[in-house]
Amino acid sequence: MTAKIAYDDIEVGTELPAQTFPVTRAALVQYAGASGDFNPIHWNEKFAKEVGLPDVIAHGMFTMAEAIRVVTDWAGDPGAVVEYGVRFTKPVVVPNDDQGATVEVGAKVTAKLDDNTVRVDLVATSAGQKVLGMSRAVVRLA
Repeated sequence: MTAKIAYDDIEVGTELPAQTFPVTRAALVQYAGASGDFNPIHWNEKFAKEVGLPDVIAHGMFTMAEAIRVVTDWAGDPGAVVEYGVRFTKPVVVPNDDQGATVEVGAKVTAKLDDNTVRVDLVATSAGQKVLGMSRAVVRLA
């Protein structure tokens, strides 16, 4: 699969449209059901605090999945992402209120590679802290 964007039309430094993603406790419970990851740090405030966390935290893979949406929305085809990896640097703390938390994601093309692919570096933050480090995707363009 390839993106709807032409390789020749992209330059290093091209910024992808930034997005903000809400993260609520309800979304974490739904994600737990879909992923099978029912670790109580993702839904039980008392347990999370007992193990030293400030509150319930989002699943790392949930955060990672939300972040790559910036790239897949830009590319127009999720199948265009041929490689994706991150390091988890800080948890996304999700309070038990109507607002929950947010993850803000920006991305930029940092290299044009062989075979009509580009490297995209992502920056994901929540509550002013970087939550993903070394977040990079390789995307095949048209």
